[in-house]
Amino acid sequence: MSQHAGQVEPQSRPFLGPGRSAQPAPPAKGKAEAAIVVGAADDVFPLAARRALASLNKEAARQRRAQRAEQSRRRKAKRTVAVDSSRAKTSTEALRICVQQLKWREFPTGRHLFCDIYWHGVSFHDGEVSCSSQVNKYPGMMEMTRKINFSRAVRTMQELFPDEYKFYPRSWILPEEYQHFVDQVRLSKENDSSWKPTFIVKPDGGSQGDGIYLIKDSSDIRIMSSLHSKPAVVQEYISKPFLIDRLKFDIRLYVLLKSIDPLEIYIAKDGLSRFCTEPYQEPNSRNFHRVFMHLTNYSLNVHSGNFVHSDSANTGSKRTFSSILAKLSLRGYDVKKVWSDIITLVIRAIIALIPELKVYHQIYIPPGKPGPTCFQILGFDILLMKNLKPVLLEVNANPSMRIEHEQEIAPGVFEYVPSPVDEEVKVAVIRDTLRLVDPTLKKNISQTQSTEYSAENDGEDTTESDAQSKAEASSGAVQNWPPLCLKQVFPKYTRQFSYLLIVERIALLFIRFLGIKGTLKLGPTGFRTFIRTCKLSNSNLPMASVDILYIDIARRWNIIRGDRGESGMCLQAFMDAIFHMAQRRYKSQPLRQQVEALVNFCEYQLEALDEKHFLHNRTPDLKPSLTMIHPERPRSGAVSNVHLLNRMSTSNRLLTSSLPVSMDKQHVKSMNRRGIS
Repeated sequence: MSQHAGQVEPQSRPFLGPGRSAQPAPPAKGKAEAAIVVGAADDVFPLAARRALASLNKEAARQRRAQRAEQSRRRKAKRTVAVDSSRAKTSTEALRICVQQLKWREFPTGRHLFCDIYWHGVSFHDGEVSCSSQVNKYPGMMEMTRKINFSRAVRTMQELFPDEYKFYPRSWILPEEYQHFVDQVRLSKENDSSWKPTFIVKPDGGSQGDGIYLIKDSSDIRIMSSLHSKPAVVQEYISKPFLIDRLKFDIRLYVLLKSIDPLEIYIAKDGLSRFCTEPYQEPNSRNFHRVFMHLTNYSLNVHSGNFVHSDSANTGSKRTFSSILAKLSLRGYDVKKVWSDIITLVIRAIIALIPELKVYHQIYIPPGKPGPTCFQILGFDILLMKNLKPVLLEVNANPSMRIEHEQEIAPGVFEYVPSPVDEEVKVAVIRDTLRLVDPTLKKNISQTQSTEYSAENDGEDTTESDAQSKAEASSGAVQNWPPLCLKQVFPKYTRQFSYLLIVERIALLFIRFLGIKGTLKLGPTGFRTFIRTCKLSNSNLPMASVDILYIDIARRWNIIRGDRGESGMCLQAFMDAIFHMAQRRYKSQPLRQQVEALVNFCEYQLEALDEKHFLHNRTPDLKPSLTMIHPERPRSGAVSNVHLLNRMSTSNRLLTSSLPVSMDKQHVKSMNRRGIS
């Protein structure tokens, strides 16, 4: 006990036996000083001081962990990215320059070990690719950008959104729609005698202007009998283009499709303007054959005696698009409006491609299984009309990235010489594409971009270049690159375009019921399962009618596509069936509202089924109380409609890796806003 009143009795010591007093245990070797301090603190320091000392010890431990993490990150950042350029073809020289600038390692003849990035010159299937690598092609992109397939994809969107897809000229597919083309032209002329159109015929598999010609009447189409072996697209010709120096020109813009799930699109801030080499005149019977006047293809005009090779970006037969915009600005035109219209065109065109691309993607890179990550640079050929409205001519899956041009050094003898204009634009596009897909920065970039999107919502001005710079800086690598030449336009502008994703939602339904892995076509069993699961069969559409509908539509599309020996329903045929059932079910509404109502109904039925399976597999005390949204009520945006495909029954599960994780949270928020508990 204490001898003085008011003093606190010291804490009792444990009894250690006769003749022995309690002594502190000897500290462990290497920690003697820390142990003495801690022991002293227990006996002498008050509680507040001991807590402060413990806090200091925790902070020191945290700093040590941070130092170890930083050292580990720097070791990873030192890893050199390996690029396989053995199949790069026309991109070889530009790619080599970019790899050298980035101080990466190029393997021009391939490598026994797998590389980080594979650069293919033609298609996804050019060569073997590691499951953990990246490849610059998407499966199915080459097929979808062919003139006929792309025209069909855009036409589907034009049926639903006619005003939004006016940027693509009216098209007919030959030979299957030849009679329809003849009838429409005749009817239009009867209704408007002053209408004197010109049409341009483009072979489906043509490139570099090969086989393209102009016609004034349907009877002028050449060799109709040969069209069965060489299908083509005939389009309305833009007879009043915007001219510079009395010459017609088009714009080649480079677009990076960085991801299709989630959709991520970048547009190069500069491109190329390719000029014709003869002064333009509106087409007539005397100048139809003058390709140097009407066709802007570089591969054609380079052989003209008037073609001008120039080292300046502002002159010559090939210039930078930025030089054209500068000239337009000096003339008082609204350049920002031109850019805005072009960005809108690009986003809408890619949205038209995405549904079919997702079907191809889930076949060749099945979700849940190891596979490469894809990205791709596309070439958009755009023409400005006289009122500066952009018109999409075509999309190229394999735009030439050559940075040399042909020059005649002797009569009939050509060689490739450097092209400063091509190098200025194309090297920047490839280099910044590689920067965006850099595997050593992948995690850092995604973290920075998520911060960027939230900052944008808060009104802060954070750009893609800032995000990229932060990611590169956080990697520990010292870079002195200029700002990115690639501008992100999606998901940046998601709100403006999300309503166009209804066809993608149809594609997700199609993918869910495909059944057999590795197929592009839905069988009759899968279609019947879709009808039953979504409860679309009723007195107006009995199952017998469903079978007839399937047979008729599948057979017609197999004939259209030339798949006479194959059975099954392709995605286009499935969408045709959806349109037919929507029109039959909701007769008094426009087509877009009919289709959206039917898709909402199908998604509601699938959601109810999935929730039932989901709750059945959970313990009773964890089952939440859910209230379903009305099946045919319009929903706010595409995001809230996709999440219901996330949870599938184990017997028929959707490819969930194609759905963003955040969508469930967004759907819950949307339900809360409606007052649903």
